[in-house]
Amino acid sequence: MPERLLNVAEAAERLGTGERFIRRLISERRIAFVKVGRHVRLAESVLDAYVMVNTVQPVTRRRFRAHYGRAA
Repeated sequence: MPERLLNVAEAAERLGTGERFIRRLISERRIAFVKVGRHVRLAESVLDAYVMVNTVQPVTRRRFRAHYGRAA
């Protein structure tokens, strides 16, 4: 089954952003796209890959209690 191609509005909805953000990604060549005549389409797998590459993992930190008043 061929992969589904999304238009800019559908891609923006899928990422939860505005169309302007998607168009900026395209114009800056930060995301792969397909030109169908004068129309721009994005593959669903490209959006999934973009999310995976730009996902920031959380940092776990240990909390240390200050030991005020202790002699050195």
